[in-house]
Amino acid sequence: MKYLFMIYGNQEKWSSIPAEDFPAEIAKQDAYNKKYAATGELLGAFGLADAAAARLITRKDGQPVVSDGPYLETKEYMASFYLFDVESEERAYQLAAEMPWADREPTEVWPILHEAAKDA
Repeated sequence: MKYLFMIYGNQEKWSSIPAEDFPAEIAKQDAYNKKYAATGELLGAFGLADAAAARLITRKDGQPVVSDGPYLETKEYMASFYLFDVESEERAYQLAAEMPWADREPTEVWPILHEAAKDA
């Protein structure tokens, strides 16, 4: 079963990490990613740009309309997401608990109920 893991953050959180510690924190995350990519369970890991770089897209007369946004009601935003394919829900929870920052920050775990065909 596939699961989406979501990590939230904000600039205040990133700024709280001392600059000299940041490379080690990134290395921990890279090691985690490599470990589970090697098992075949991690399908992809993606870090997102700051929320200020995100845009809202709608359609008008068949054309995209781009506007500033998103307009968040919370001070945190999705900072990264991971796609896993694991044998069970319990395994998904185990992998989420092994995230390098799991002792400080939660990871949202969402079961993926539908996947579009790759040849569609």
